[in-house]
Amino acid sequence: MRRLVSKLSLLFFLVLAATASSWSQTADTLLLNGKVLTVDDQFSTREALAIRDGKIMALGSSAEMKKLAGPKSRVIDLQGRTLIPGMIDNHMHATRAAQSFSTEVNWIGAASLADGFARIHAALQKMKPGAWVIVVTPPATLETFKEKRRPTQAELVAAAPNNPVYVQLAYGWAMMTPLGFKALNINSDADMPGSAKLERDAAGHPTGAITGNMVELFDRLPKPTFDEQVEGTKEFFRELNRLGLTGVVDPGGNNVTPSDYQALFKVWRDKQLTIRVAYSLCGMTAGSEFEEYKNYLAVMPMGFGDDTLHFNGIGERITWAMNGISGQASQADLDKYYEIVRWAAQRGMTLTMHWGSDKNVDQLLKIFERVNKEFPISNLRWTIAHLNDGSAATFRRMKALGIGWTMQDEMYNSGDEVVKREGAEVARRMPPVMTAKKIGVVVSGGTDAHRVSTYNPFTVLQWLQDGKTAGGNALRGPEETPSRADALRFYTMGSAWVAHDDDKRGSLEVGKFADLAVLAKDYMTEPVQEIGSNSSLLTMVGGKIVYAAGPYSQLEEKPGSGKTVISQR
Repeated sequence: MRRLVSKLSLLFFLVLAATASSWSQTADTLLLNGKVLTVDDQFSTREALAIRDGKIMALGSSAEMKKLAGPKSRVIDLQGRTLIPGMIDNHMHATRAAQSFSTEVNWIGAASLADGFARIHAALQKMKPGAWVIVVTPPATLETFKEKRRPTQAELVAAAPNNPVYVQLAYGWAMMTPLGFKALNINSDADMPGSAKLERDAAGHPTGAITGNMVELFDRLPKPTFDEQVEGTKEFFRELNRLGLTGVVDPGGNNVTPSDYQALFKVWRDKQLTIRVAYSLCGMTAGSEFEEYKNYLAVMPMGFGDDTLHFNGIGERITWAMNGISGQASQADLDKYYEIVRWAAQRGMTLTMHWGSDKNVDQLLKIFERVNKEFPISNLRWTIAHLNDGSAATFRRMKALGIGWTMQDEMYNSGDEVVKREGAEVARRMPPVMTAKKIGVVVSGGTDAHRVSTYNPFTVLQWLQDGKTAGGNALRGPEETPSRADALRFYTMGSAWVAHDDDKRGSLEVGKFADLAVLAKDYMTEPVQEIGSNSSLLTMVGGKIVYAAGPYSQLEEKPGSGKTVISQR
């Protein structure tokens, strides 16, 4: 009897202790009186949410969430604003973009050439005398300018008369001022690297423009110092936070040496990352890719890292020979590619592959299907990037293999060229996001920023709705136009899946990271033509405020702090 009483007493005290513990669980932060888009399976809307220890503690009405407040809880009034999960770009060359962000002049988002020149003038105020002025921007940027044209050499000289100036559009065109040509000791085509050539007018005089592949020419420009790369990484990620981004998947691409990652790693070690990064490693040296993978990845298993930065496999250039291929690869190239991806599958490694056309994707899928028979890949979250003209047959093969599709806004940037080359009817279904979604392929959203595309997710969300190119031409038909909810899901849960993080982020659900953005305008109801100008007023990563503006400007926390520290401004 005494034993029974003792056990009942112990049980009573345990229940009492558990109840007392639950009563003591107060929220660190409450966001009240808003329109919270959960982007969960039901895409439900709530009024408020509570955050504790960097994760979502509860969602519900403001009255319900107020019950979780304690004496030290921070309460933020959303005043009816829309709150979404932090967006995640599925394919951004963020590591490379960040390195030079503090030393280049950014024209993305400028409304005109005059605005671009004003940004050059503003940058000169902070530069050392005679420093290079470098602008590298997507060609589509100029399509959004009211002038609808490229700058002239005379205009660049007027904007920065005492500095060498270099303006590059994507990888195929550049313009330099005379001081720039002098600094690089370029006097004729004989002095140009690779395929680059001087453009000449009808009289045979150089215009200042350069055509061809700009990669080698750009490499002649002064490189940012390591400290500048670190500062650029912080500045670029803050710019992404301003646009409601809390994560990126970096596909590798042209990050060609381990040194390209060191600035990112330092910001991570210093606990100052405001963007969660999932990064890939690409083939660095043509012909030696397999040896490099085996060497560099010997002690870096899938997922190596933490919740703010982790290794996400190989890609997007797995071998140089198969990268951007437009026809049929040689058997030797196919065999080498198979050997590498088989090795990756055997080790449970994710990969992402750059592929441009459905016309020759069969050779890629055959390799994946062959590997899958030896080492199943359905749970490895392999993805194909780009593939704007993917067919239903291709998506069915991808679905059978568990392969996802990382879709970007290439048609926003170059859709007009596709119409000229292949016709309006072909462009009408590009990219076929609804076909892929209906078949069951995981579709994610991104940009391929920043050399060839904007990094602004709202530009992409608007383009997904209106199908218009940067030049304003509407191409895509309604059959491949997603709902606003689907488009947002691509940019959140879809991209979280690519990063192996859909159980941790991508939607606002209890237990997931408090990665979120409070928007300046209601994405779900604002006019379609205004979506591209939206932004975040308050961005949080893991419950910490990493960007704040307008009514929340006093709330921004200092990066790297382990506790809530309010900036004094």
